Amino acid sequence: MEWGMNGGPGLARKTNRMYDHTFLIYVCARARVCFLILIPYFLSQPCTNAPTAVTFDKCKNLKIRNITIFNSQQTHIAFTHCKGVEASGIILMSPDSPSTNGVHISASTNVELDTIIVNTGNECISIGSNSSAIRMTNIFCQLGHGISIGSLGKYNSSGIVEDVVLNRAFFFDTETGLRIKTWQGGSGFVRKVVFENIWMRNVSNPIVIDQYYCDSPLTCLNQTSSVRIENVSYIGIRGTSATDEAIKFACSDSCPCKRLRLENIQLTTLNGNAAKSFCWEAYGTNSRLVYPPSCVSSGDIIIRHQIQFNSTSWRNDHYALF
Repeated sequence: MEWGMNGGPGLARKTNRMYDHTFLIYVCARARVCFLILIPYFLSQPCTNAPTAVTFDKCKNLKIRNITIFNSQQTHIAFTHCKGVEASGIILMSPDSPSTNGVHISASTNVELDTIIVNTGNECISIGSNSSAIRMTNIFCQLGHGISIGSLGKYNSSGIVEDVVLNRAFFFDTETGLRIKTWQGGSGFVRKVVFENIWMRNVSNPIVIDQYYCDSPLTCLNQTSSVRIENVSYIGIRGTSATDEAIKFACSDSCPCKRLRLENIQLTTLNGNAAKSFCWEAYGTNSRLVYPPSCVSSGDIIIRHQIQFNSTSWRNDHYALF
């Protein structure tokens, strides 16, 4: 199925008449029949639980191209429960709203995003649970919170995201750049993620892993379980940070971040101060130039096991590599 603004077979045609505050939604049913629905867009609705401008649900082999959306009340485009998506030439704009997202992906696989321009108040692109095989190329993010995996694990839920590649992305004046965020108490994993060939300008938090994420007015309780994060690579990332802390890996005590890879990182500050890294329970490797100096612990994690035999008090310490 193909959807766009240029007309032609299989495309939604752009009419001469413009409808005020309306948007189009494709709803793909299990019977593989797609319905084009015209829905009123009420600007008076609040931002809390506000509607998504365009949702593609349960679509297969979907192609979208050359779409521009302005001032969505919350999320501009969402892909949910989709298999096989190709989206290119997408422009999403709502720079004056603090709570708007660009593209949200959840419970979807084999999603390709190419040449996406986003200027919104919240996430440029967010990837939710049960998503895999995500490919993003030529992504331009201005303002907002950059590209995020998560949040995952809220309310002790399970979250799974794997096989994600971002290649060639540009971040301008964003609050965060590349972020993975999980709640305490969750389960599941984030793994096989590659961020490569990234350029940043005036980004407040360029590289972040936060396993203590808490977007709540109440204090979040400390919990031992966590979504596991492993096999995440940061390669060829350059630019300027708006704060001194350019790299932050705040990982769980019980589920440390494992097999992180940092290669050819060059992040400096705009104010001339020395850029810094922060690490907590973060393990992996560093190669070539890494600036600010990496605080990731090299090698594998050594876990100490104590084994007590049944009828004696003799103990033997064993060490295992993971």
